[in-house]
Parts: sequence; C-alpha cells; structure tokens
Amino acid sequence: MMELTYDPRYNIAYLRLKEASSSVETIKISDAVNLDIASDGTLYGIEFLNANEQIGRLQEVELALKNEASGKRVVVSLP
Repeated sequence: MMELTYDPRYNIAYLRLKEASSSVETIKISDAVNLDIASDGTLYGIEFLNANEQIGRLQEVELALKNEASGKRVVVSLP
C-alpha cells in the first residue's frame, strides 16, 4: 500500500511506495529530496524536505490519482 505522510513540526513529507523493508539506503538527490532504496534495489520511498515548497501547502492540497491506461482519475482531499 502506498502512503503519504506529513509532519508539520518539521515540514517533511514522505511518500512510502511499498510495505516495510528490512533495510533501506538513502540517496540524497538534492537539499530538498531524498530517495530510499530497499534492500532488493527497488524504490521504497521519497522524502520531501521543506515539503510546502516541494508539493504545495499540504493543509490545502488535493491528491489526484490517475490511471494513464484507462484515463480514470480520482481526486482525494487531504485532511
């Protein structure tokens, strides 16, 4: 299950793409983005530092999920 979390105390968002991994390796992409790679070499998650600058004001954001094959789109308001 994919999960997006946000910690307003530190203004960090984390997009976890798969279930827990025994270990991850973090790769710093920039001063604002880190990638976590699972032990099997797949992408585990993406950490957004200064999240409001990276993905907008999270208190006011809607998340759109789009199936590119079918064209179906679902919009979810985040609490």
